[in-house]
Amino acid sequence: MTPTPEPDPRAKPLDHLAERGRDADPALVLRSGTLSYKDLRTRVGALAAWLRRELPQPGARVASWAAKGELTCLLPLAAARAGLVHVPINPLLKRAQVAHILADSGALLVLGTKARLATLEAEDLPDGCRSMDEGQVANAWDAEAATLPPSAWDPHDLAAILYTSGSTGRPKGVMLSHANLWLGAVSVAHYLGMQADDVTLAVLPLSFDYGQNQLLNAWYAGGCAVPLDYLTPRDVIKACSRHMVTTLAAVPPLWVQLTEQEWPQEATAPLRRLTNSGGALTPDLVGDLRGIFSQAHLFAMYGLTEAFRSTFLDPSLIDANPTSMGRAIPFAEIMVVTDDGRVADADEEGELVHCGPLVAQGYWQDAERTAERFKPAPEGSHFGGMAVWSGDRVRRDAGGLLYFVGRRDSMIKTSGNRVSPSELEEAVLATDLAAEAVAIGVPDERLGHAIRLILRGDPSDEVALRAALKAQLPNFMQPRDIEWREVMPLNPNGKIDRAALAREVAA
Repeated sequence: MTPTPEPDPRAKPLDHLAERGRDADPALVLRSGTLSYKDLRTRVGALAAWLRRELPQPGARVASWAAKGELTCLLPLAAARAGLVHVPINPLLKRAQVAHILADSGALLVLGTKARLATLEAEDLPDGCRSMDEGQVANAWDAEAATLPPSAWDPHDLAAILYTSGSTGRPKGVMLSHANLWLGAVSVAHYLGMQADDVTLAVLPLSFDYGQNQLLNAWYAGGCAVPLDYLTPRDVIKACSRHMVTTLAAVPPLWVQLTEQEWPQEATAPLRRLTNSGGALTPDLVGDLRGIFSQAHLFAMYGLTEAFRSTFLDPSLIDANPTSMGRAIPFAEIMVVTDDGRVADADEEGELVHCGPLVAQGYWQDAERTAERFKPAPEGSHFGGMAVWSGDRVRRDAGGLLYFVGRRDSMIKTSGNRVSPSELEEAVLATDLAAEAVAIGVPDERLGHAIRLILRGDPSDEVALRAALKAQLPNFMQPRDIEWREVMPLNPNGKIDRAALAREVAA
């Protein structure tokens, strides 16, 4: 790997991100046509000018609720140029969730698909908030004569509020500055080795930090992004073939579906890198991906919206360390802190604490929950200042590689023992008797909590699975109940919706 870049204290405003692309090179491939970098910069300037006229107050919130298209792809840069705060809303969300986000953010303008906006009632819009459908925006945008030049906003100004998926409790709005998003793009483009001839297939939601960064790191490197709203895994494969995609990012449930498909050589040959976040890879899934995409580098990553991205594993290490989270990404300092406040020793479990300039500014209008997660950095931190205390339990081995243990609030307490759901799930998947697995604790008068496994696979394999688990795991980790499903529920970011499963189990 090349040396880590030093953080630039003069990090630029976000709307400067596409400066490196050459005018004639493709920047964005849409169904309606391809935008060159010259087109991209022109269109961002015109959209920013229109937004400035619609919302002249700096810091006003503009929300978007639409599928991937020119508007949703360019809004992060155009809103930043206009001095506004972008609030991207996942198009899979429904009226009640959208109404909460609009009200909580105080959005004054929501831009979206006409059919989606039609589901909103008048009371769903905050006072003073207007809605405009994509067609109306396109007409006004195309007619815009003015253009805003690249901005000179303070990089520490608020640029976006990204709401958590809402799968657990009330969605929180994570406040991200220009610098957070700029340095995130620089960091990822650097460690992925992104180049100007790269083509990124953007399949993840643009309301998801991992999804939005697909565009930002591609444009920072001068490469091309191809947004795709897919219906089936075959759509992804066809797009890889059609556009000669070099970079593909996904979350584990999608990777599982993709490895179950036949991949033609014209789809796999151009791929240079695969990236995973939003959940851990299993050894079997790593093996499947390496078998299909033998020439591509596989990047396992860990992140949280409150600090964007924290770690990545050098692809050269993944065959020997398939379950590792790797080490800190550029611009991040990752510390493992024990419950008594010490920096953990090698192989000692502790909480992952993320320090440095990628740390977000807290939760929008939520001082209580901000104080719970954003706290002063541990003693000995290089960066100091505020850090994100993730709540995730990890350990660092003697070689410096990090491994996920589980979330503090998801650990199953059974028979006086603490059981990591992820450890149990990995053991299940290693048997090859289930395609996907979720472990949940359910109340039990005798045990405190009993373990229930929810699996995707063939119920006829249950006897063999229980025998395999009994041979591999201690008695206190054995599941009491096993439930088999044909399909796992997914949250709007494409991850298995563990909270929905837990609610079903508790009902």
